Amino acid sequence: MTEIRMKVNGSVESLDVEPWVSLLDALRERLGLTGPKKGCDQGACGACTVLADGMRINACLALAVQYDGREITTIEGVAHPLQEAFVRHDGFQCGYCTPGQICSAIGMLAEYEAGMPSAVTKARGLSDAEIRERMSGNLCRCGAYNGIVDAILDVAGKDA
Repeated sequence: MTEIRMKVNGSVESLDVEPWVSLLDALRERLGLTGPKKGCDQGACGACTVLADGMRINACLALAVQYDGREITTIEGVAHPLQEAFVRHDGFQCGYCTPGQICSAIGMLAEYEAGMPSAVTKARGLSDAEIRERMSGNLCRCGAYNGIVDAILDVAGKDA
């Protein structure tokens, strides 16, 4: 067992974990945070997306011990206009992917504002194609993509 300390949603948490325990399992099973979901457990769906020091990560691919001393934010710790925008624009249906989608969108907007390019970046401006590219790591089986894009555009100040 290895003792780690993380700031999770504003509270310092001490955990004893085996070195192979994923951050997702530590959050869900040790801390009882059920917002991040275990979808594929292979980093392909994005349902487990959380923010680590403000950057979006797939918690299923991260070892908890890697995040000793770091700040982790799950959907339970988020208070962001995107949450209301998702409701306003029907950016969810079943809701399973929504926590990961919102955490990813928060991280994506921060990346965009920091000037990080994407595969479709050509000119300044957050277009539909730009958002879809930047959010491509988060899947929605219900197909709520149009509402998700509209919610992000709304919050980014470019109301769809």
